[in-house]
Amino acid sequence: MIVLDSSCWLEYVRRTTHAGELAAAVERPDQLIVPSITLFEVGKKMKMQEGEEAARDLFLAMRRGTVVNLDEDIALRAIGLSIEHELPLADSIILATARRCGAELWTMDSDFKDLEGVKYIAKK
Repeated sequence: MIVLDSSCWLEYVRRTTHAGELAAAVERPDQLIVPSITLFEVGKKMKMQEGEEAARDLFLAMRRGTVVNLDEDIALRAIGLSIEHELPLADSIILATARRCGAELWTMDSDFKDLEGVKYIAKK
């Protein structure tokens, strides 16, 4: 199972440097876990930068994976991860979701670079 963080979704949709590598995850929705907060982050950025239709199209693509809503268990895990690794709110929720689901987190965000269960993809 794989969780793509917001940076990866945006990289994929914009067809930039790592889009081909990320397609392996996006095109296997049966293996894709989508934290609900990622829907918000990506949807907001797409709507602001690309417009309503682009945001809606990406939102629908993301929902092909298994959307996992923030619940009490994930919130409690996220608190610990946020404190331990000094992660912002959304990042801690995304990592907590990945860990609860036994998924690998793919990210281009250096906040996650050396954490267990994370595939860090350096920006070029």
